[in-house]
Amino acid sequence: MIKSMTGFGRAVKELDGYVITVELKSVNHRYFEFSSHCPRQYGFIDEKIKSFVNSRVSRGKIECYIGIDALNTESADVEVNNTLASAYVKALKDIAQTYKLKEDFGASTLSRFQDVLIVKKAEEDEEKIWSLVKEVASQALDKFIAMRTTEGKKLYEDVYSRSSFILECVSFIEERSPQTVKEYNDKLIARVHELIGDVSLDENRIIQEVAIYADKVAVAEETVRLRSHIEQLRDFISGDEAVGRKMDFLVQEINRETNTIGSKCNDVEIARRVVDMKAEIEKIREQIQNIE
Repeated sequence: MIKSMTGFGRAVKELDGYVITVELKSVNHRYFEFSSHCPRQYGFIDEKIKSFVNSRVSRGKIECYIGIDALNTESADVEVNNTLASAYVKALKDIAQTYKLKEDFGASTLSRFQDVLIVKKAEEDEEKIWSLVKEVASQALDKFIAMRTTEGKKLYEDVYSRSSFILECVSFIEERSPQTVKEYNDKLIARVHELIGDVSLDENRIIQEVAIYADKVAVAEETVRLRSHIEQLRDFISGDEAVGRKMDFLVQEINRETNTIGSKCNDVEIARRVVDMKAEIEKIREQIQNIE
């Protein structure tokens, strides 16, 4: 069944000395657009997580947040940037001498200046970190896709219901269209009698005029194509593939056939059905913007 492009999934797990958080959320987008936010030192994960998500998600603007907190901090070292610290000490002394101030700064003061203390962590195994993140990401992605599937079911029900209404209108038009030809025949004969009285009519001429009218207002080809398009639309929403862009094109074709019927018909009742159909088509068009 179709999936929505709106979704959210989050997973948190403690693995091998790390607390890993992966959060995914998405909104509608014409293509697959992905952005990730993770700690700078783990930037190598960005492309890996993008490929991993793209392997299961085809469309949508997706944002991914990754948190990696190491529980074991023994491997971290703090070093002093002595060159920078000396420059700060000299600058502070110059300020004290220039303005006759007491030199009351100490190590704690220096440590607060930017980049005086440098935190260095031991090299981490990138493949190991990625394998841990991937495990948590898989759980988050399962929840994310489950939500998109749930939303997709609602979209399926709505689109299917609207397509049923359109088919009802098509059935009415197919039944009504031949009646309009008969009504035109009767009106034409009545009008001719009104103009020429009881003079005998040229039946062949009447038949010819009615035939021309019938050909002009015939919509059988359009209704057959409409039924075919609706059937294809239902096949799309029943499948598991990403079909949002295909459906967008198909709805354009449905709208085109409906417009043709509207331009051909010369009947108030059919015209009303065409207006109703166009309203439902527009609602379907809006809904498929949410379909993956």
